[in-house]
Amino acid sequence: MTITIIGIDPGSRATGYGVVHVTRHRAEYVDSGVVRLDDGALDERLVKLHDALTEVMRCHRPREVAVERVFMNRNADSALKLGHARGVALLAARQGGAQVHEYSATQIKQSMVGRGHADKVQVQHMIGVLLKLDHAPAADAADALAAALCHAHMREGLARLVRAGVRA
Repeated sequence: MTITIIGIDPGSRATGYGVVHVTRHRAEYVDSGVVRLDDGALDERLVKLHDALTEVMRCHRPREVAVERVFMNRNADSALKLGHARGVALLAARQGGAQVHEYSATQIKQSMVGRGHADKVQVQHMIGVLLKLDHAPAADAADALAAALCHAHMREGLARLVRAGVRA
């Protein structure tokens, strides 16, 4: 059975999304992009973000969505704006009927690169290799694809445990 997973890397200025189809142990690239928001008021940017993510959900009809968790930054204002964008992403995913799963940036990087403090270039490179892309996606789109692949790996690990009769 093939499932569609969308990863989202939320941001108040740029939000990446990445779509993969997963069949057993294989992930196949479907789509990715970056929703770039202008310098308008925060509420206007959030409406545009919601509209764009709602369209991505409508086009791809994911069963599951992986969203990167907010990390606490030194700048509280930036962290709050990021939290607003993340909330919009969670809302769009749930309105689209998808199950939502959340992962920290460290978990995602660990899953893709083997170390939790990898830089964006390393993540972009690994996404290109794992999905057999002819070019590296934009950094925000690569982070979103990494979230989707991290979730695919986590769900496969849980499925193996269930098949083995281990309770999670």
